[in-house]
Amino acid sequence: MRLDHVGISVPDLEAAVTWYREALRLTEEHAFSVQGTGLRGVMLRHSTGFRVELLHLPTAGAGFVADGPLQAAGTLGYGHLCLAVDTPEQVDAEFARLVAAGAGVRMSPRPAPRPGARMAFVSDPYGNLIELIDRDA
Repeated sequence: MRLDHVGISVPDLEAAVTWYREALRLTEEHAFSVQGTGLRGVMLRHSTGFRVELLHLPTAGAGFVADGPLQAAGTLGYGHLCLAVDTPEQVDAEFARLVAAGAGVRMSPRPAPRPGARMAFVSDPYGNLIELIDRDA
């Protein structure tokens, strides 16, 4: 098995598609709707192969929004999306770029629990956590 995509429910599909495309450098693979449900979605793909599926259902209610990774870990269910970069310096650079693109600051760049690694957390405009880590450390 391998991970294909992560699905994220959003309140404004068009705005979310725009933000994710620009902030995470994704391209649109396809848009879809599920007849009779009101559910619409867009599958986005990164050049490295990972996908983010953005979903919008007009009747969806607000869910839990974590202030940071510790609070997310203390709540059962989805915690965060993690994106790997190649170097510790790229954690800082991508963190700054995402914040400039409108991401919320949840944990500034710092050493990760794994020796030699660096990590940071931001949130998308809807509060979903995105971790940055230099996996090759």
